[in-house]
Amino acid sequence: MLEEILSVHGEQGLFRLVSQTTKMVIVESLKDGKRKPFFLDKKIISLSDVAIYTDSEECPLWKVLDTIKTQQQGTLLAIDTKKASATELYDWFASVLPDFDKDRVYPTDVKKIILWYNQLIESGITDFIEK
Repeated sequence: MLEEILSVHGEQGLFRLVSQTTKMVIVESLKDGKRKPFFLDKKIISLSDVAIYTDSEECPLWKVLDTIKTQQQGTLLAIDTKKASATELYDWFASVLPDFDKDRVYPTDVKKIILWYNQLIESGITDFIEK
């Protein structure tokens, strides 16, 4: 499911892939359902291609999201990413992925994961397990 969910550099939120040509993609915002085109010169990343650095290897994002969903029992995270300190974010993320690499995973990365998780849950996307 995450292979069709996209993050576009410089754009707020996540998008669902609707259509693709050789020069552009048509996406639909998960937040408001509006469709828009993006040319492929923008940095567009599928969430299925995202991984988190750990001390031993990389952990796919779907595993992290599934762990959060299990811990939260499918509910939204109540972490205020605008007010949370780096220590608070790292402490929380250590409960999700204890061996994450603190030198290569930044507080902004943790904030992004929180925001992505909440947006996916709000959009009714709860199946994170890669098949």
